[in-house]
Amino acid sequence: MEEFIVSARKYRPQTFETVVGQKSITSTLKSAIKTNHLAQSFLFCGSRGVGKTTTARILAKTVNCFNPTEEIEACDQCDSCLSFNEGASLNVYELDAASNNGVEDIRSLIDQVRIAPQIGTRKVYIIDEVHMLSSAAFNAFLKTLEEPPPHAIFILATTEKHKIIPTILSRCQIFDFNRIKVKDIADHLANISVKEGIEAEAEALHLIGQKADGALRDALSIYDQIVSFAGNKITLAAVLENLNILDYDYYFRIVEAAMKEDIPAAILLYNDIQERGFDGHNFVVGLADHYRNLLVCKDVRTAKLLEVGESVENRYIEQAKILDSDYILRCLTVLSKTDVEYKASKNQRLLVELALMQLCSVKQELEKKKDSLTQ
Repeated sequence: MEEFIVSARKYRPQTFETVVGQKSITSTLKSAIKTNHLAQSFLFCGSRGVGKTTTARILAKTVNCFNPTEEIEACDQCDSCLSFNEGASLNVYELDAASNNGVEDIRSLIDQVRIAPQIGTRKVYIIDEVHMLSSAAFNAFLKTLEEPPPHAIFILATTEKHKIIPTILSRCQIFDFNRIKVKDIADHLANISVKEGIEAEAEALHLIGQKADGALRDALSIYDQIVSFAGNKITLAAVLENLNILDYDYYFRIVEAAMKEDIPAAILLYNDIQERGFDGHNFVVGLADHYRNLLVCKDVRTAKLLEVGESVENRYIEQAKILDSDYILRCLTVLSKTDVEYKASKNQRLLVELALMQLCSVKQELEKKKDSLTQ
């Protein structure tokens, strides 16, 4: 039986070109290598799963490659690249500062820094979660970071840049990694699906991208989970069921009921949502987000902020056409108030139902206000 390898490891980028969503950073690093203007100390900052450690490894591999390509990528054929791929490179040293954060760990690293590389020209030291180092460890590291030997490159990675002391920051070139866009995540998952022979609906992949909250590693973990659940065909329904997410359709129907001032329909829809086990607070937040998306669709300039699949986007655009901006803003005000009051409420279900009743009355209120102004 073939050993299963999680997608986050199996499809980990091996070249600058394959890094997802960090084009400006990879282009800058490639240009620095090409012009021989590569700094000796880097700080890679950003939230989890955006490619900090992956980019650090690719940089380490590329600077030691004997035959880099014209695009400044590692050749994957020389002795240095092969040893790196096998995890046996003596030129790359990784330290997890979360579990090795003492001054003795840093002194051990400093002792190694003095030794020149046996193969290649550079020794690269990658320190992950560097903000976890103790104050004594930071101080022990300062002098070496300021005046490293010519063959040494330090790449520090952190999710909490604000915890890094200024004296370390001033010695590094700082790269801030972006949260990865939903579209980039969905496109990447679509490419993996093709390679794995899995049929995947675009809406399903977009929803996985949204749930990942900008972290590609999280998206790949969710993707593996869905494949285990749904097999070789990933559908929107399968993702909704497995991740326990409320279908977009409920929000569209709630808005329709509110527009028609149909209080019983809105209450019955919410009852159905409750019976399916969904949290009332999450429903309120989701409905507010739905109205926000409708407002975003009202202007061509902001429509690009909508991060959903094509078919859902078309539904948003169609529904937004029949709603005024004033109406949407009033609905958002109602839901924002409900969101704030939810946790303190003794009868949370009634609070949400009252909010739905208010949404169904917004149209009437605006008409009365309009009539009073014309009189």
